[in-house]
Amino acid sequence: MSVHEISAETAAAPTPEQPQAPAGPRPGPIRRRRERHPVAFVVLVVASVLITLPFVELLINALTPSSDIGADRWLPSAFRWANFTDALHYIPYLSLARNSLVLSSLFGVLTTFSSALTGYGFARLHGPGKKILFGVLVMTMMVPPIVTLIPTYLLFSLYNLVGTYWPWVFWGAAGTPYTIFLYRQFFSSLPKELEEAAILDGAGRIRIFCQIFLPLSRPLLVTAFVLAFNAVWGDFIGPDLFLNSSNTTLAVGISSGYDNTAGYPVYNLLAAGALLYIVPVVVLFLFAQRSYVRGFASSGLK
Repeated sequence: MSVHEISAETAAAPTPEQPQAPAGPRPGPIRRRRERHPVAFVVLVVASVLITLPFVELLINALTPSSDIGADRWLPSAFRWANFTDALHYIPYLSLARNSLVLSSLFGVLTTFSSALTGYGFARLHGPGKKILFGVLVMTMMVPPIVTLIPTYLLFSLYNLVGTYWPWVFWGAAGTPYTIFLYRQFFSSLPKELEEAAILDGAGRIRIFCQIFLPLSRPLLVTAFVLAFNAVWGDFIGPDLFLNSSNTTLAVGISSGYDNTAGYPVYNLLAAGALLYIVPVVVLFLFAQRSYVRGFASSGLK
């Protein structure tokens, strides 16, 4: 049989039928997940709506005219965007925001690096009583900060530091237990070969920490700064107790500044000021969210 006859028989032989693709567009990954887990999807939607409702209510109150305050209606008769401008001028808003920004950034930077250095010591250095000290550090995470607030105030008052930013400097230089714990977990997961190679090259402990461990912990640096910044930005009790009216923060100014001549709060301006108050924290998180999540994930490797 010639080659041409074999080719002709092969071409004439019936080929197996290929399965036909279903008509219409294929469902996307989100649709497939929704079909597989409908209950979880509904729960997530309901939870998202419940979390968003307070912010929607805050926005509605911030846009309500003064004439509609106390009216029995869901939406105001008109949206008054000038409430945000009035909220900025009703109290020294920008000056208070600058104080909050300086204090939060100062505390965030100091806490980030002091906690990193302490976590490096717990993770890579050896010494007597290290495990006991770390256990005490972990136990302090269970103590509410309000318990030590009055003794701390008496201590700073003894050295005439009340009314200044020095308490936050000392708190930041001491680090925070939770951030130290995160750094310790992350640095413990790094291989010893990195440290041994640097020691063979003649590097000291500070150089190893600054040139090797800190660059590797960049996501955790961002996480620690965001946590520390947010803690001071949203704090009311500390600035109200330790600072005076000339250098207090925005949280104290908003809580007590939006009152009329009769002493009653101006609710629409209070809502507008509160809505502007959360904008810096939201913007910071949006810029740092990827490193923020990676910082938590990498700290749990070991």
